[in-house]
Amino acid sequence: QVQLVESGGGLVQAGGSLRLSCAASGRTFSSYTMGWFRQAPGKEREFVASITFSDGSTRYADSVKGRFTISRDNAKITVYLEMNSLKPEDTAVYYCAADRFWTTVVGGRGNYWGQGTQVTVSS
Repeated sequence: QVQLVESGGGLVQAGGSLRLSCAASGRTFSSYTMGWFRQAPGKEREFVASITFSDGSTRYADSVKGRFTISRDNAKITVYLEMNSLKPEDTAVYYCAADRFWTTVVGGRGNYWGQGTQVTVSS
């Protein structure tokens, strides 16, 4: 199995910034995409951003475009999510996802998931 561990969540004021990390361990793949999802209470889990490690291609949900930046460290097999201009509606548990294909990650069908890290944005 591949294990994904998120970190960096916390409480931040609206307009502030936070940086999440997701480190992968265990089995490695020749190529893969990692991404972030979030789930707020009473809402469905939604796609946030993804990055393909081979070429750095990124994809973002419209709700975070221009505010969040996803990046990766190939040597550490780690993905980051820099969140700026945070809004109360960004409050959610943020999950890391991974798979060999960006299509499955973006579609919420990634084979590997982390346990999540809480992000709370106060008004």
